[in-house]
Amino acid sequence: MNIIVTVQEAVTAFADWMEPTDAELDAIEQEMPLILADVDLIDAQIIAMDHTPNEVDTRRTRRALARMLAEWRALANLTTDGTVGGAA
Repeated sequence: MNIIVTVQEAVTAFADWMEPTDAELDAIEQEMPLILADVDLIDAQIIAMDHTPNEVDTRRTRRALARMLAEWRALANLTTDGTVGGAA
């Protein structure tokens, strides 16, 4: 017995309507500094979990958290047209 859903997913996997729009790609590009800062924070936390945390691990994690929060603030302060200004 063939499962139709599997065949359908293979056929429609590359349909035009499944591609991200230009607006979605622009939003991802605008959020990329925050995404990278978040990855750095996760990396620092993983390194600290690998062994008993020391002062270097604490500083690395704190620095990564500060960078992530700064990127979050910068993204929150962007207005809808992409210029700086706004909430905080």
